[in-house]
Amino acid sequence: MNLSVSQRQLSIAGLSQSKFQYQLDPQTLTQLALEGNRGELTSNGVLNVLTGKFTGRAPEDRFIVRDSLTEDRVWWGNVNIPFDKAHYAALKSKVLDYLDGKNLFVRDAFAGAEDSVRISIRVINEFPDHNLFCYNMFLRPTTDELAGLNPEWTILHAPGFEAEAERDGTRQGNFAILSFEDKTILIGGTGYTGEMKKSIFSALNF
Repeated sequence: MNLSVSQRQLSIAGLSQSKFQYQLDPQTLTQLALEGNRGELTSNGVLNVLTGKFTGRAPEDRFIVRDSLTEDRVWWGNVNIPFDKAHYAALKSKVLDYLDGKNLFVRDAFAGAEDSVRISIRVINEFPDHNLFCYNMFLRPTTDELAGLNPEWTILHAPGFEAEAERDGTRQGNFAILSFEDKTILIGGTGYTGEMKKSIFSALNF
């Protein structure tokens, strides 16, 4: 696979100072997680990771950007909480600034088993164990599929970054924000990996 394509695209996305670990295999990701004290192996050789404060999703901190695509197509309320477009742009910039310069774990994948509804995604993870979750959760492209893949959606996954609620428009430090116009998902302040899965399911169901 041509890693330079992925690196070039990621540089354009605002991560020019980062080092990218692309499409790593499970064994390598597990070893890196262990070396980084991210978890430990169980007696049967499975990586066990504690997710920290959040051991489940935080639905009150999941938002959808209100924009030209979503304004009249989303049933706004306690489930689909609107998020200001300007706040989203500012928060995305802060997340990119936080991630830029870090050693990042990148995975291109598919979601949706049927070709008619399948979407391609790129997940950019701060930590290797979270990228391992994505390896297990999403559909894996073949080498040929990867060669011509231009992912439709991007997940910027920064669990070590916390928002400033009053300034950034969130409810508290953790957040999961979908922008259908930008086709980007911002996740921060939580180590619970199910936020990535649920966000992509929301994108599929739009």
